[in-house]
Amino acid sequence: MSQAPLVLVDGSSYLYRAFHALPPLTNSKGLPTGAVKGVLNMLRSLRRQYPDSPFAVVFDAKGGTFRDEMFADYKANRPPMPDELRLQVEPLHASVRGLGLPLLCVEGVEADDVIGTLARQSAAEGRDVVISTGDKDMAQLVCKHVTLVNTMTGSVYDIEGVKEKFGVGPELIIDYLALMGDKIDNIPGVPGVGEKTALGLLVGIGGGLDVIYANLDKVPDLPIRGAKTLPAKLAEHREMAYLSYKLATIKLDVPLDLNCSQLMPGEPDIEVLRPLYEDLEFKGWLDELLRQTKSAAPKAKSAAKLELAPPAGDLFSAAASGEPGEAQGEVPAVEAAADVQQAATDDQATMVAGEYRTILEQGEFDTLLEDLKQAELIAFDTETTSVDAQQAQLVGLSFAVKAGEAVYVPVAHSYMGVPQQLDRDAVLRALKPILEDPNKAKVGQHAKYDINVLANATTPINVQGVAFDTMLESYVLDSTATRHDMDSLSLKYLGHSTIRFEGIAGKGAKQLTFDQIALEQAGPYAAEDADVTLRLHQNLWSRLEQQPSVASVLRDIEIPLVPVLARIERNGALVDAKLLGEHSRELGEKLVALERQAFEVAGEEFNLGSPKQLGAILYEKLGLPIISKTAKGQASTAEAVLAELAEQDYELPKVLMQYRSLSKLKSTYTDRLPEQINPRTGRIHTSYQQAVASTGRLSSSDPNLQNIPIRSAEGRRIRQAFVAPKGYKLVAADYSQIELRIMAHLSRDEGLMNAFRDNLDVHTATAAEVFKVELDQVTNDQRRSAKAINFGLIYGMGAQKLAKDIGVDNKTAKAYIETYFARYPGVREYMDRTRRQAAEQGYVETLFGRRLYLPAINSSRPQERAGAERTAINAPMQGTAADIIKKAMVAVDEWLSESGLDARVILQVHDELVLEVREDLVEQVSAQIRPLMGETVKLDVPLLVEVGVGNNWDEAH
Repeated sequence: MSQAPLVLVDGSSYLYRAFHALPPLTNSKGLPTGAVKGVLNMLRSLRRQYPDSPFAVVFDAKGGTFRDEMFADYKANRPPMPDELRLQVEPLHASVRGLGLPLLCVEGVEADDVIGTLARQSAAEGRDVVISTGDKDMAQLVCKHVTLVNTMTGSVYDIEGVKEKFGVGPELIIDYLALMGDKIDNIPGVPGVGEKTALGLLVGIGGGLDVIYANLDKVPDLPIRGAKTLPAKLAEHREMAYLSYKLATIKLDVPLDLNCSQLMPGEPDIEVLRPLYEDLEFKGWLDELLRQTKSAAPKAKSAAKLELAPPAGDLFSAAASGEPGEAQGEVPAVEAAADVQQAATDDQATMVAGEYRTILEQGEFDTLLEDLKQAELIAFDTETTSVDAQQAQLVGLSFAVKAGEAVYVPVAHSYMGVPQQLDRDAVLRALKPILEDPNKAKVGQHAKYDINVLANATTPINVQGVAFDTMLESYVLDSTATRHDMDSLSLKYLGHSTIRFEGIAGKGAKQLTFDQIALEQAGPYAAEDADVTLRLHQNLWSRLEQQPSVASVLRDIEIPLVPVLARIERNGALVDAKLLGEHSRELGEKLVALERQAFEVAGEEFNLGSPKQLGAILYEKLGLPIISKTAKGQASTAEAVLAELAEQDYELPKVLMQYRSLSKLKSTYTDRLPEQINPRTGRIHTSYQQAVASTGRLSSSDPNLQNIPIRSAEGRRIRQAFVAPKGYKLVAADYSQIELRIMAHLSRDEGLMNAFRDNLDVHTATAAEVFKVELDQVTNDQRRSAKAINFGLIYGMGAQKLAKDIGVDNKTAKAYIETYFARYPGVREYMDRTRRQAAEQGYVETLFGRRLYLPAINSSRPQERAGAERTAINAPMQGTAADIIKKAMVAVDEWLSESGLDARVILQVHDELVLEVREDLVEQVSAQIRPLMGETVKLDVPLLVEVGVGNNWDEAH
């Protein structure tokens, strides 16, 4: 049986290549992790390919090498290692060791020399060697037993592959490099000799340096450009050519007291990898690691306890002081494990398995009721048949009042052989006083869902007293640090991989609903949800208490909004399915007509949805300019490209843009909305997401009602399908230019504040300032340009984008911006101040203390940094607007509840509330809602609320 090949990885090469080739990646603290992830991903892939192979990952060691003594300027052209890469060296080394992979660093030589020596030794013994590298110098090592692979490109080079790639075999690679030199390593070579000339010399003369210098008289006859002057150049720089040969030669006799048996990988060290993956925030790998730990753990059940692990060292700062190519504290030996502290990060806890019970007996349930009555805080969760809260049927409830202990009360499991369960309605009636008690504090994970499920239950429960929600605690703590679902939060904050639903229910078409899952599996899953919720709250709230302003966002804005949103979702919106059907039919006819028009312009029929066919028509047949290319080098047919071509007045892109726009309306709304009408209520019930948008804005899903276009007639027709029932009207209340008003308040610019205080049209006022005309002389085009400036600057628009939007040249657009800032100097001061503060503290805040962290704000990459600066300027305005509308929703809901009026909020979209109001109450509700929304928050400029009334949403808005 043949031996598995020796695998040698050029770690230093891949570290640089991963850093420069892959998209930048940072953890929630803003520390770079992309290069580490790229290299580890490659190593994991290699290990799967060669599971039985000896293995070594080789890095350059600290300090100089023998080549520096040979040539003082060796590698002198290399820039210093970027800080973002330097910070990743030590975490990478530690991770490699943690994976059980032998790691080599040998002082005085390069990684290439160590790899070359090991490869030569193994090849001499008849053992195959696979060298994983992206370095062309390594091609000189290829022989019968040595192959190069480039994992990043998928390239494989054996002897024939080297010949095909370079034009010469492995035996002439050193000569090839010596002649043409290497700019990266500052190997001088022969001046004036490039790749083609070097190849021409080697092939034409038929040998390496020695043969060429012995036959300089034959060089002028070679079919090489400048061949006649080459002999003189070669003669003049003979010494440099041979020095370059020595520099390019990989050393094959590095003293290494090693053999292949010593290079066999060990098992991954979970205690090493866990804190590393936590710190680096490699969540998928951490989850995989914890699951492996679970599967290897003893099966005996024991009571849970929360154990805090000692803090790990700061891996990033430890690497920060290293020199380029250094491996901090490395020794020239195999290191298959690291002496890293067994720890989670200083703010994480290691969660041990909980003690969970499933309650089937009345006595046990009575004990639970007493425990709930005595508890200071109750963690609760529901299990159901659907993720749609408006259609879900309750299957069971879980509770925890003490970390590590939880119970599951099944009430509607329905599989064959299910044990006798407690009566569902009896359970709900018993729990009702506790769950409806506003003074009994409760915590949930995405509690809005559970509130709706219980409100819709066979014995309805109006849950009150939800004081905490772990999804929202995580969200206000740092909206961008992680996803805020339970699995992600448990992994991040508890170091615990939860039982996954797919693990007990299966996947795809055969996936079981929760009522079909055996209690032996359902019980621990459900109880764990309550336990993890309680533990997450304990962890997250302790952090929030240290940040009072952030905690107040949770306490005063997000938590009070939860029952309000739940009510709005249950209210739902009435839609006219017949009207949508007619609209859908008309859109279908228009799409057919547009398709025919596209065929006529193209001169042939083609699939409008095929990028390949479309690209052939646009660029090969019609010869349109190629604006951008895909990652694979194909001319792009993306929407942004088509939009730009359409702006350049090309007919086919114009038709395609119309086609795509109408097709999206049809598939997303006119076709889909009738299917989303709830058969029980006859209404559409969207779901509002509190923990998705990083700035604090609400979003909606199933269906998404935030993105219905209102500027096109076709989009407005969709809003016309949202109707008031007979005897009612729709009332729409919308904040006018709220973000600009917030800009005026935050910047305290007198000109901008006066415009709003004097109730001027701010776009007209800006136009008058920028274009230097009287207010009554502002044209529609000037107002439109001023509007683009007002909103563009909020979103960080530059002169080039503004020029494109308003149809002027860059110079003119720049002049407009400068005039704007001259007229409104407070705005520029606000922007400059915000950029500085963001760079200093790493985050920006809304007026109410909501924070948005900006990991890229101090990035060395200008594009990343500029993007973070734009976000820094916009987020306080957009986030403050989000906070205001949330506070207004709570105020309106409280008023409606107290007044008992026949009116309800049915939709929230951006800065707008839509209410369904009985006809005789419209005037009263309209009169009250303006001050309720307008005076929710006191700014230095008035908040203007515009109210409209209609039989449908479009009329009301």
